[in-house]
Amino acid sequence: MFTTLGLFTGVACPQGEHCALLTCMFSHARYCTGLTKPSSGTTTSSDTIGTHNPKKLKTQESISSTEPLTLSHKVSNLEDVVNGSRSTSKPSQQLPRRTSDRRSSETPVTRPGASTSPSCPSSNLETDEPSSSPITRQPTSSELPPRKVRKESLNPRMLTKAPAPHATRSAILTKLHAVMVSNNEKLAKSKDSSKKSFVLTADELVTMALDEEEYVAKGNPGVYSNVIKLRIVKLTKMSSEDWAKEVMKHLNTRYYKIPVAPTPDATKPIETGLTTRQEITFVPRLITPLNGLEEFGYVTKPPTAAEIETSKQGVTDSKGWEKCERCASRFQVFPGRREDGALTTGGPCTYHPNRPVIPPRKKTDNYTGSGESYFPCCGESVGTSIGCTKGAQHVFKISESKRLASILQFETTPRQLDKGALDPVCFDCEMGYTTQGLELIRLTAVSWPEGRELLDVLVKPIGEVLDLNSRFSGVYPEHFAKAIPYGTSDIIPNSPSQSGQGNQQKPMQVVESPAAARELLFQFLQPETPLIGHAIDNDLNVCRIIHPTIIDTVILYPAPRGGLPNRMSLKTLARKFLSREVQTGGAKGHDSKEDAITTGDLVRAMVRDSWKKYKHHGWRFEGDHMVSPPNQETYYVNRQGLYVPSERPHDNDNPVEHRIESGSAGQKRKQPSPDDSTA
Repeated sequence: MFTTLGLFTGVACPQGEHCALLTCMFSHARYCTGLTKPSSGTTTSSDTIGTHNPKKLKTQESISSTEPLTLSHKVSNLEDVVNGSRSTSKPSQQLPRRTSDRRSSETPVTRPGASTSPSCPSSNLETDEPSSSPITRQPTSSELPPRKVRKESLNPRMLTKAPAPHATRSAILTKLHAVMVSNNEKLAKSKDSSKKSFVLTADELVTMALDEEEYVAKGNPGVYSNVIKLRIVKLTKMSSEDWAKEVMKHLNTRYYKIPVAPTPDATKPIETGLTTRQEITFVPRLITPLNGLEEFGYVTKPPTAAEIETSKQGVTDSKGWEKCERCASRFQVFPGRREDGALTTGGPCTYHPNRPVIPPRKKTDNYTGSGESYFPCCGESVGTSIGCTKGAQHVFKISESKRLASILQFETTPRQLDKGALDPVCFDCEMGYTTQGLELIRLTAVSWPEGRELLDVLVKPIGEVLDLNSRFSGVYPEHFAKAIPYGTSDIIPNSPSQSGQGNQQKPMQVVESPAAARELLFQFLQPETPLIGHAIDNDLNVCRIIHPTIIDTVILYPAPRGGLPNRMSLKTLARKFLSREVQTGGAKGHDSKEDAITTGDLVRAMVRDSWKKYKHHGWRFEGDHMVSPPNQETYYVNRQGLYVPSERPHDNDNPVEHRIESGSAGQKRKQPSPDDSTA
């Protein structure tokens, strides 16, 4: 008889103890022996709930006569099993049996009252395949628990959307398997006896190669060939020690499902070769001129009263009709609520949280294109799905400066006569959807380059909240419910905040309006203070701030395809230039403090790289002052980032021109002379 698929293992057999089948598709857990009465010291036939069919009982007794392997504590990773570490203070736990079926690797669910004694064939409940020889002894330091692997051929597994033709995948898989076989043979010949348990059998190597190829095919379909080839090269150069770690990771993931404690992410420090004051002196050379960037959303002057009045009249005439930012449908908004208490019309919003992605073109694609677009959030093709996520209400966003000013007028950074020059500031804002559009709900500012917290407050928006956008903002209703007014004395300044992660330990402070939050930020700024941010136009506009001295990392690191309006995300920039993973909270959202610090570190990385070019051409620091070379030249940084002198002669008495060609606007921009620096 063929092996059952295990589809009815959770259903009790209708025949019960009278079932005469040797291999029944239903469950017989209730009729296993081994459940004894509490008062009995030994197990007898009269103490059991039920008995097996004689044929089945005889078969099970012949193949399962010893107790399964148990560990005396819960191991944190597979290496604990190999080293044989034990602790008698924790209850025992049965190690799950190793199979090649993904279904069977999951922890089985046992109904209350079901037997778990050795005499019960419980292994049939954990795997779809017949039980093999049982585990009869504890693993020593040189071996792992026995495992049963399903025999598979070296043929790529079938996928719904294959990233490459079958012949290509088969050739790559063969090469990958050959490299794994070579590493396995080296490990087998190694003199280190503690790693002998990681020597895999032929079937296990085939399974590992299939898993590796399938993982890349599903996770990176657009760059499948490049990723898998780089993986093969890495395995080729791998030492026996590193290969043993790869095998251990594979065994943990594939078979044992033993949770591995996450290792803390050690952030690599940025070494610029300059002191803190020297970095502050140098950073004005990275300032982004705003002239000509108005078309990309940067506001350089406040809208006039006439423009504001025109905007208000337009909102009145539209009767509150807006376009949903998520699903693009039309709906009506009622600031202050309608008579029946409704804030919007249109009912729930069904949408895709991620924008569609176009697969990169491959050599095998025809001239018509590289394939149909799809949504990375759910994998559905564009046009075949209306959405995979539902929101309670529709939401909208306002982008026009005059309409933003009609809600709260823009204000230019004031000069504080009682304060001198102030150090640069990094800031980041989180926004939520209200009946007034996308509004400020959290503002965070940190010092640069130290990253010391200056300000971190929740902000009560002007309109009624439609959606806090917690998936990105990291702000949840409980944050506002537990928040205390700003300036409360029992809050310790600069205390570590867990906000943005959904489970903060201390309540945050809250201010009454975006205007109040803006005034708090102004305390750390002068008009010439460098204000650093990522896509800073969004943060400035939501705060209604016009600041003349900004450093925007989306312009400092222009997108590969022409710069603005194309932008690289903060997560991409951090991974590429800092080798750092940020915004990993998932559904818990982003942390504005983490984003502000990361943005500042990106600027420090640019200071490091730019200073190397200046230093190469003779610039130096005398104390905290930057000194130009004896023979001044006009330097030009081209689109490729090459720092070259221009051919135009100049007078040494005139300031040095530093012309930087912007990747976004494509124009040369004059920056202050190094000798005129006031930082």
